[in-house]
Amino acid sequence: MIISELVKKACKRPLIMGILNVTPDSFSDGGMFYDSIKAVEHAKEMLEDGADIIDIGGESTRPGSESVSAAEQIRRIVPVIELLYSETGCCISIDTTRAEVAARAVAAGASIINDISALEDDAEMVSTVGSTDSFVILMHKKGRPADMQDSPDYGDVVDDILQYLSDRISFAESCGVKREKIIIDPGIGFGKTVEHNLSLIKNIGRFHDLGVPVLLGASRKSFIGKILDINEPLDRVYGDSAVTAFACREGVNIFRVHDVESCKQVIKMTTAIMQNE
Repeated sequence: MIISELVKKACKRPLIMGILNVTPDSFSDGGMFYDSIKAVEHAKEMLEDGADIIDIGGESTRPGSESVSAAEQIRRIVPVIELLYSETGCCISIDTTRAEVAARAVAAGASIINDISALEDDAEMVSTVGSTDSFVILMHKKGRPADMQDSPDYGDVVDDILQYLSDRISFAESCGVKREKIIIDPGIGFGKTVEHNLSLIKNIGRFHDLGVPVLLGASRKSFIGKILDINEPLDRVYGDSAVTAFACREGVNIFRVHDVESCKQVIKMTTAIMQNE
C-alpha cells in the first residue's frame, strides 16, 4: 500500500511504525539487526505482526550518542531498504537528519523522511523532501543527542513544542512542501524530563490542532523505565502498552514502536472499547 493511502487510513485508525535500527549502538536493540539479512528478516516479522510502516535508521539517537557520517549511514541502510522493498513493496521510512542519506534512501525505496531535527540540522533537507515528493516527519528535540538530556528546560513544555512544530510546518510549507505530506512528532525523550514526557502524553490530543497527523514514539524509553523501575528496555512492554492505550484514545495517528504485536493488540482492544461508547 502506498504511503498516501496509508496516511488517509491514519485518520480512521492508528498506524503502526515498526522500528528497525541498523546500528551497533541503539539504546534498546543495538547490534541485533546490524547485519542486512537479519535486518530484513526482522522487518518481515514486524510486517507479519501488523506493522504498516518500517522505520529504518543507520544512526543511533539515544541520549549521549555521537553522530554518524552520511557515508556510513548510507552503507548501513541502503542495502536493507533495497532488499526489503524489492521483496515486500512495503512502506519504508528513513530515520535521518542528513539530506544525502534521505535522497539515497528514497531512491532505494523509502517514501517517508523521518527527520528528528524537523529540517533544521541539514539546510538541504527541505529541498530533498520537496524534490522527492516524500512525506516528512517533523520532530521536536532540544539540543543534540550528545547533550539533550543534560538539563532540559521549558516555559510550558506543551505550549513551547506546539509553537515550535507550528513554526516548522510553516517553514516547510514556505519552501514548497505540501501540508498533506507533513506528519508531526512531539519527540518523547528528546531533551525532556520524565515530567515533560508525561505532560506531553497527557496533552497529546492538543497536537491535533496543528491539522496534520500526529506520531508518538515512546517505545521502551527511559522515562517508562524510571517510573516502573525497569532498567532493561526490552522489559518495558507493559509500560509501552499503557502509553499506547491512552494515546490511542486521544487520537494519535501513528505509533512508532519496537513491539508491533503487542501494540496492535492494544490498539484493537482500545478501539473496540471506544466504538462501544
